[in-house]
Amino acid sequence: MKSVELLAPAKNLETGIAAINSGADAIYIGAPNFGARQNAGNSIEDIEKLVFYAHKFYVKVHVTINTILNDSELKEAIKLINKLYEIGVDAIIIQDFGLLNAAAEGLLPPIQIHMSTQCDNRTLDKVKFFDSIGADRVILARELSLNQISDICKNVNCEIETFVHGALCVSYSGQCYMSYANGGRSANRGACAQPCRKKYSLLDEDNKVLLSNQYLLSLKDFNASGSIEKLINCGVKSFKIEGRLKDVNYVKNVTLYYSNLISKFAPKTSSGVVFTDFTPDLDKTFNRFYTDYFLNNRKNCYNFVSPKHLGEEIGAVSGVYNDYFTIKSKFSLNPQDGICFVCNGEVKGFLVNKIVGNKVYPNNHVELSKGAVLYRNSDSSFEKLLSNSKIKRRIGIIIKVYENKIYAEDEDGNMVSEVISSNTLPNNIQKQREIYKNQLSKVGNSDFYLKNLTFEDENLRFLQVSTINELRRSLLQKLMDKRIESYRKNVSNGISYAQFPYKKYNYRANVLNESAKNFYNKCGCDITEYALESASFIPNGVELMRTKHCLRYALGLCSKHTNYNKKLFLADEKGKKYPLLFDCKNCEMVVLNQ
Repeated sequence: MKSVELLAPAKNLETGIAAINSGADAIYIGAPNFGARQNAGNSIEDIEKLVFYAHKFYVKVHVTINTILNDSELKEAIKLINKLYEIGVDAIIIQDFGLLNAAAEGLLPPIQIHMSTQCDNRTLDKVKFFDSIGADRVILARELSLNQISDICKNVNCEIETFVHGALCVSYSGQCYMSYANGGRSANRGACAQPCRKKYSLLDEDNKVLLSNQYLLSLKDFNASGSIEKLINCGVKSFKIEGRLKDVNYVKNVTLYYSNLISKFAPKTSSGVVFTDFTPDLDKTFNRFYTDYFLNNRKNCYNFVSPKHLGEEIGAVSGVYNDYFTIKSKFSLNPQDGICFVCNGEVKGFLVNKIVGNKVYPNNHVELSKGAVLYRNSDSSFEKLLSNSKIKRRIGIIIKVYENKIYAEDEDGNMVSEVISSNTLPNNIQKQREIYKNQLSKVGNSDFYLKNLTFEDENLRFLQVSTINELRRSLLQKLMDKRIESYRKNVSNGISYAQFPYKKYNYRANVLNESAKNFYNKCGCDITEYALESASFIPNGVELMRTKHCLRYALGLCSKHTNYNKKLFLADEKGKKYPLLFDCKNCEMVVLNQ
């Protein structure tokens, strides 16, 4: 079976190293500029340090440069990509076609190019286009089903990457303009204000309120863990965890969970074994409740109650008293646990001050009622376990003493040796062998662990303990040096031109520079208008968002089951209204500007 890759997010160097130690086969991290998470940039120096650490374990590092660029930014991005290649980065994740044009013109190094999900990769034709121009990997839209993913994998040669966990954008990625329309913060420029996580009301054409003041565009979080084996069988190469803004504990927990899961079904692309002191649990880490979205047909994917982390349900209040309450729960609560509950449509919370039996004393007065369902959104014991975890990744080695040499071979076949520079035979060869064994086994805090140690030299030479220790340290350093030396990056075969699926494309092509327009033109596509980010205002009627999440479906008003035909509108908390269109043929909802 072909090996597969678990791709984990890194907000910074610390998080990246934690992800590697937790079993990631690849890391994606933001560059100093031009990433779709504006607040998750990193210095070249830190990325270089991450690359060095990653390559020890044959883990790859991908850098995000997945915003759309203006003409001056494009020049800076080209310089940046050349620098990233120099420090050993394995791949760049891009959205802007100006970078494709630069690659086609020979202005980029032979670094692998991955087409971001921001490119709106939801059709076979689109993916085949990227395959035909020479892209090394395409990151699919999150909305696709297993059947659609399988069809794409079977019909292209490039690698396919899919998301398997984390936050969901309600709109097709790269096709959301709502944040820019309502404050100038462009999602395609890495500055999304997340209007999908705010409150709205749903009105009909008669101004009747169907849903009032709820998080109508807020989705649950993605969890594809139940479909990993099927996705592997579809032909997916890389499994991506969302979360470049998530903290280090989140990354440890989720990465280790998926690393363990994927290893049950396929070999992974990197080396080493994870030594851990905790059991990962997805329910204990940030989530808005989980959904597998559209992998296995349409599901209840929305969470109108809150865009925050409610956590795991722990039970219902059985009694309320002056300064404490009682609860029946199968969970053990701890002081400083975070508890929340829903009251009149709002999420409220408190910290646990102390527990006496089944009596829970909150840190402040809360208006609880008997029967209220409680959730734990911060398990202090688990968070402490993660924070103090000594999780470490190590590479298995075999050490052999043979013919006056000490050999070390790692699990990838790299081998080095050290000469035993002594002609003195020991008085007690068995005792000397034990001394060798004890000292050579002390791999300590290195990046290796000892799988086996053998002696095939009957005439073992005498060495001082200090000399054996020096040989061991030198041997392990030489082995790591050889690993780094033997690491080989996959390089791009180059970008060329091919026919784009459409003859014409409007603002939804997200073209913000002349080079991107030229690439489209050379691929037989006429760009009729530049990106919305180039305009001083957004006209009425423009699609601000297109989504598979449908409010008619959520209300039981799907056209497949009812004849409901009234026009519907979203209204934000300031009273601004957005007309909704329903593309029932494709099961999509469209939010328009007005």
